[in-house]
Amino acid sequence: MRIYIHTDLEGVSGVGRAEMVPRDKGEWEYSCELLMGDLNAAIDGAFAGGATEVLVLDSHGGGGNFILDTLDRRAQNDTKPNKKWWGVMDQRCAATFFIGAHAMAGTMNAFLDHTQSSTSWFNYFINGRPTGELGQWALVAGHFGIPMVMVSGDEAACVEARQFFRPCKTATVKTATERQRADCLPLEEARQRIWQAAHDAIAIVHEAKPFCPQKPFEFVTEFMRADYADSAERSGKVDRIGPRTVRKVSDCALDLFPG
Repeated sequence: MRIYIHTDLEGVSGVGRAEMVPRDKGEWEYSCELLMGDLNAAIDGAFAGGATEVLVLDSHGGGGNFILDTLDRRAQNDTKPNKKWWGVMDQRCAATFFIGAHAMAGTMNAFLDHTQSSTSWFNYFINGRPTGELGQWALVAGHFGIPMVMVSGDEAACVEARQFFRPCKTATVKTATERQRADCLPLEEARQRIWQAAHDAIAIVHEAKPFCPQKPFEFVTEFMRADYADSAERSGKVDRIGPRTVRKVSDCALDLFPG
């Protein structure tokens, strides 16, 4: 059973302050160490649960966050040889996990809530439903017939996952006290939660269904400012439906972005 693990940084165990995420801040390298601890816990849990192969994708900010010499040697790092942002994920994968997730833009009581860009994206909808990066990744996985079965992150992200994906195992590793601060569980407890959720997720793979909203998909992006919508409109790939809003209709889940 092949499991594909997608990663982000905001929802990682021990990352409890906004200053720990940007690459130009001194704590980013430590946050990457924390990411590897969470990722390895998920890998080990997946293998213990019955996975036979695990692929992992470094996805935060386009990559560059993995400390490869600390990656569990049983896992395969997806270097995206096909140059596609979803890597080599395809129909051979049985399920996907999302490690280090955050909630969608506009979520209350969420740590660093955003969808793609906290500076340019205000809201994003698929078929009229507000959707964040969890739903976006699951939609791409669903394109290949792959269900989302496990998510780790802050409490709000895990609630969002359970609202979108059923069944889905979640591991809450922290709770927001305000948008840029969170109370984090002790690392040992957080990693144990991740390991257990990953282990238990293998047992639900065969009953889980891919995330596949009705086609054609309507993708609507509401930007922070009109000039961002101006730029998207110039791409010729979207329709302008408001001062800050663009729309794209497609039968292909891989067309989910406005550009």
